[in-house]
Amino acid sequence: MSGLLGKLFGIGPGEKGGGKGPSPQEAIQRLKETEDMLSKKQEFLEEKIEQELLAKNEKQLAQIDGTLSTIEFQREALENANTNTEVLKNMGFAAKAMKAAHDNMDIDKVDELMQDIAEQQELADEISTAISKPVGIGEEFDDDELMAELEELEQEELDKNLLEISGPENVPLPNVPSIAIPSKPDIDGLEQWALSNKMKFNVEKASLYTWAGKPKG
Repeated sequence: MSGLLGKLFGIGPGEKGGGKGPSPQEAIQRLKETEDMLSKKQEFLEEKIEQELLAKNEKQLAQIDGTLSTIEFQREALENANTNTEVLKNMGFAAKAMKAAHDNMDIDKVDELMQDIAEQQELADEISTAISKPVGIGEEFDDDELMAELEELEQEELDKNLLEISGPENVPLPNVPSIAIPSKPDIDGLEQWALSNKMKFNVEKASLYTWAGKPKG
C-alpha cells in the first residue's frame, strides 16, 4: 500500500514518511494525469468492444437481410400466382358468358337483320325526300307550257284593250259633225285611261311571272 502511494505521490522506496513530501499541487497534477490515462484506457476498451459487437451485429444483420429478401421474393411470387389465378378465372367466366350470349345468334339472321335495317333506312330517306318536296305550284306544269300560256294571256289582254280603245264596230258616222271637236282635256283623259289599263295589265303580267317563278322578260 505504501509503495502504491509512493508511486502516486512521488515518494521513493527509500524515502521516509517524515521527509519532505510532494506539494498538494504536485499530487493533484499527478492524480489528473492518472485519471487521463485511465480514461483513455477506458475509451480504448469501449471502442474495441463496440467494434467487435459491430462486426458481430453486421454479420447478423446481413443474414437477416438475406432472409427478408427471400421471404419477400416468395411472397411476391405467391401474390402474382394468386393474381394470375383470379385473372384466368374471370377470363374463363367472361368466355362462358360470351358463348352463352352467342348461342342464340345466327350469322345468317344477323345479315338478314342488317339488310332489313338498310332497306328501312333507305325507305325513310325516300319518305323524307318526298315530304320535303313542294307540292301544288309549278309541280304539275311544264315550264315551257306555262310560259306559252302566259304569252297567250298577254296577247289576249292586249287585244281586249285595243278593242276597247277602238270602240264598237259598224257605228255609222255622222255626215257633218254636230258637236265640237273634243278639247285637249278630253284627249288627255283618254290617254290617261289607256295608260292606266296598260299599267294594270303590266301588274297582272308581273304577278303571273312571279307565280310561275320565272324572271320577267
